[in-house]
Amino acid sequence: MTGQQTSRWQAIAQGLAEYYRAPYRQLLARAARDRDDLFRLLVFSEALGIPNPATPYTLELMPLMWDDFHDWHRRMGMPHSPLDHIRCC
Repeated sequence: MTGQQTSRWQAIAQGLAEYYRAPYRQLLARAARDRDDLFRLLVFSEALGIPNPATPYTLELMPLMWDDFHDWHRRMGMPHSPLDHIRCC
């Protein structure tokens, strides 16, 4: 095959992949957000008063999660920060 034919087949393959992925993009994004929210709950669980056997491992991740904490607690239905020592609102 020539270079032009190869690029044409690649364009067709990309178009078909997009055609089949498009209806599920929102569903997959919501599933990824739910997975991330569950992970944040695991990381912040000790600070929220929920016993967590993986605390020594998740404490290292807390500083990385602070930036998204406000969006997370709002999505979880908490209008204000549930933590006394964290004021983000």
